[in-house]
Amino acid sequence: MTKEEIAEIVRKQRKFFDKGKTRDVEFRIAHLKKLRKYLKDNESEIAAALKEDLDKHPFESYMTEIGLIIGEIRYFLTYLKKLALPKRVKTPIIQFPSVSITKPVPYGVTLIMSTWNYPLMLSIIPLIDSVAAGNTVVLKPSAYSPATSKVIAKMCAEVFEDGYVKVILGGREENQHLLDEKFDYIFFTGSQNVGKLVAEKAAKTLTPVTLELGGKSPCIVDKTANIKITARRIVFGKFINCGQTCVAPDYIFCDPEIKDKLVENIKAEVNRQYGGNYLTYPSYGRIVNERHFDRLASLLIPEKVVYGGKYEKSILKFEPTVMDGVSWDDDVMKEEIFGPILPVLTYDTLEGAVKKINSMEKPLALYHFSTNKKNIEYVSEIAAFGGGCINDTMVHMTSPFSGFGGVGESGMGAYHGATGFETFSHRKSILKKSNLIDLRPRYQPYTLINELITRYYMEKR
Repeated sequence: MTKEEIAEIVRKQRKFFDKGKTRDVEFRIAHLKKLRKYLKDNESEIAAALKEDLDKHPFESYMTEIGLIIGEIRYFLTYLKKLALPKRVKTPIIQFPSVSITKPVPYGVTLIMSTWNYPLMLSIIPLIDSVAAGNTVVLKPSAYSPATSKVIAKMCAEVFEDGYVKVILGGREENQHLLDEKFDYIFFTGSQNVGKLVAEKAAKTLTPVTLELGGKSPCIVDKTANIKITARRIVFGKFINCGQTCVAPDYIFCDPEIKDKLVENIKAEVNRQYGGNYLTYPSYGRIVNERHFDRLASLLIPEKVVYGGKYEKSILKFEPTVMDGVSWDDDVMKEEIFGPILPVLTYDTLEGAVKKINSMEKPLALYHFSTNKKNIEYVSEIAAFGGGCINDTMVHMTSPFSGFGGVGESGMGAYHGATGFETFSHRKSILKKSNLIDLRPRYQPYTLINELITRYYMEKR
């Protein structure tokens, strides 16, 4: 798509927003209901596209993408009218008589740029949040998941009016053209490197931006953990979607006393969940493309592989792999893995583990397995991370009742549910002053008595 065509799309979006239709909450709700119906009516077609792009099992597609989207819609159908109401807040007594409110209003024309690993969910949930807040949306899904991107374009064309939501297909050239346009808000999900470019472009026009990035999300296992359940939940979080999840446990950081037992339980759990024939197992996905496949293969250290390690490039399949005896100097610990390789490291003390984690780039997620209340409180309070779980992995991001987002190098801003509504809304602060009384101390000429009155009430507040 050319630069001129994209510029025309943005102009049409702004014209649609200026009509004021999206400010009507009932208008938003009607389109969210249409979107929910489309998802339910066309689930098999959507699942087939996800299968084509990432070899996802239909149940996994529902559990990690379609079902989460329907849950997000259900949240807004329940709470949107309340979220959209103005909120009355206190007013300093010095401003008597008056009333103060905060009123959420849409930004206007928003740009959402998504990624390929959960191509439906990571496109549509921020779209839902933006629509719920009253914006129009230009959505750019990933070129690395073409089948799903085409389904998204078809879905949005059928659900939303022309000028309300527009999907742009294509690759880097289209991304560049979009970032050259002036939007009212930009929401980006992807890598840190691209996130920096998006932030740089947004800064030139002072456009607010949310960045959902990634990082090396640690999985701390202390010696009080329930090892069997810990292994089961780590295997689920690490190897679902073939490890291509931004909040997947990137590595295990555990107490040396339980390391061997944990590794043995992880091996047994991988075998139990995936049946041993990983390269042909029907519900185990594949790596998205050859470039990512080659990168993962380069991170393997054969002598440190204690489970798995096999791969087949012709079908982009990569076994669930566990590496033990890994050091911080190994290549696998120098970048986000984003694949089915699980390194295991040990710490001397829990405090030392947290100190090490805090010395690195802030991760998107952190998982702590423990039954010790003091340890749990310590890690939750002191470790730096975007969000996470105690005694589980990944599932914190499934709730519309709490925000999801990164911190520092793993991103800025958050979304899902009410948090997503606030992300895509500007909250105006408005003070309504009465004309019945007009207190004089603030006006010139300044006098000592007026100054004393003003000081008293301003400090009293």
